[in-house]
Amino acid sequence: QLQVVESGGGLVQPGGSLTLSCVVSGFSLRNYAIAWFRHSPREEREPVSCIGSHGSQTVYEDRVKGRFTMSRDNAKSTAYLHMNSLKPDDTGVYYCAPRTQFCTPSPANYADWGQGTRVTVSA
Repeated sequence: QLQVVESGGGLVQPGGSLTLSCVVSGFSLRNYAIAWFRHSPREEREPVSCIGSHGSQTVYEDRVKGRFTMSRDNAKSTAYLHMNSLKPDDTGVYYCAPRTQFCTPSPANYADWGQGTRVTVSA
């Protein structure tokens, strides 16, 4: 059974950093892309970034470019979202989702989701 578990969220001050983890089980991460989405009070689940099965990264949200990066450790079945210089607008529940091989920004193209991890950026 395929499972996805996000962790690493929390309360952080503006300018701070967090690293979110996405642990998958029930399949080999090696052949999957992993995307991160944010669900905020103002927006539906919007794409933030994605890392392809071969490690290439796509940042979907212009305002996080240069601040958020992704990495993956296939041996640990884990993908990461490294978030730096956090801003209050980054607040939301972050979800990760796997997809075979290729990234796509539409959440409708991802079938399996975790429970999300909440990030709150506030002074």
